[in-house]
Amino acid sequence: MSREVGNLQRIKKLNRIGILNIIREHNTISRQQLATLTGLTPAAISGIVRDLVASGYVKEIGLGKSSGGRRPVKLQFNPDCGFILGAEITREKTTLGIVNLQAKPLLIKQYPIDMTEPRDGLTALAKEVKNVILESEIDENKILGMGIACPGLFDVTTRVVKRSPNLGEKWRDIPIEAWLRDMLGMRIFVENNSNAAALAEYSFGKGKEIDNMVYVNLGEGISAGIILNGKLVYGFKGYSGEVGHFVVTEDGPLCNCGNNGCLESVYAVPALVRKANNELPLCDETEPLKMLWKDKGEVTVEDLILYANHVDSYAWKLFRQAGWYIGIGIAAIINFYNPAAVFIGGILAGAGATLLEPLLESVQRHAFPELAKEVRIELSAMHRDTGFYGACVVAIRVLFEGGVDALLKF
Repeated sequence: MSREVGNLQRIKKLNRIGILNIIREHNTISRQQLATLTGLTPAAISGIVRDLVASGYVKEIGLGKSSGGRRPVKLQFNPDCGFILGAEITREKTTLGIVNLQAKPLLIKQYPIDMTEPRDGLTALAKEVKNVILESEIDENKILGMGIACPGLFDVTTRVVKRSPNLGEKWRDIPIEAWLRDMLGMRIFVENNSNAAALAEYSFGKGKEIDNMVYVNLGEGISAGIILNGKLVYGFKGYSGEVGHFVVTEDGPLCNCGNNGCLESVYAVPALVRKANNELPLCDETEPLKMLWKDKGEVTVEDLILYANHVDSYAWKLFRQAGWYIGIGIAAIINFYNPAAVFIGGILAGAGATLLEPLLESVQRHAFPELAKEVRIELSAMHRDTGFYGACVVAIRVLFEGGVDALLKF
């Protein structure tokens, strides 16, 4: 193939992806409108649309209003022309499912996969992925790839998990994309879990159309996904947003990262559960959570959240203390990045106002006054599946940015 022919084919493919993205962004649009928006000739538009319709990515849905002459045919993106697998992995549980190309879920389930041993955990995940595909009854040719939301330091230059303390000590230099690609025979797109959650919030949640926003993930770890001018902030290697390793007490407990007194080591889910189970035996017998602890032998984070709104209870005091110190970390983010909005998500967001009220007070105390006054801070409405949806969004965005040849197979 000559270089000139190759270039023409590349331009044609880019035109197709560009036209497809314009159709995706509109509820309905006509060929004439596409020609006006793009500057391409009507003949070129007709050829591209013909290919998109033939491939199933676009459908014709009737006639629009005429402004004189023939009524235009209305075009619409077909989100069911392809599907994306998504997964958010944690040390003991993985959320796995399938969505269409508008991230509408067909199937979402949780699986008790132990990720302590990277190879074993990813092999178990690959097995469940195959089962999910069979259960969904979707033609495998329509599955265009898989997005993964993973905690820890994901190196965007090498596509390797450099280190993930919350998954386990053995998660060092793990080529997660390459391993899963070999196991599943499909394209894999990995993103840090908080970055993925930020993209989900930006695409579907309260952060939609807010080009300068932060999503703070309060789960097994504490981290943030930061979007500035509509784009994720990665930093040099992709490690930005590790607010959980902001030191809040120099003589505090040892953190998974190796330092002492990190915010995450004191107020992430494992730390709060550990603290509660150590301190509840010392509580008064009238404390309702202590009675639960005595019946079960231990309490979980779900138990703590259940009692979070019982004023003056142990859980209420614990979440208020956590909110204050988490607010210090968020104030640092606000001072650094001056976002328009900060959304609080993850498991601990389930504590609601009990966590949020002291967090807001702490931000007002510790952030630069003019910045604190302007920023909007709210609980995310996306609940616990934010990372899963974010993983799907990561894959969809890459596909429709034209970076993957398999998106348009013509």
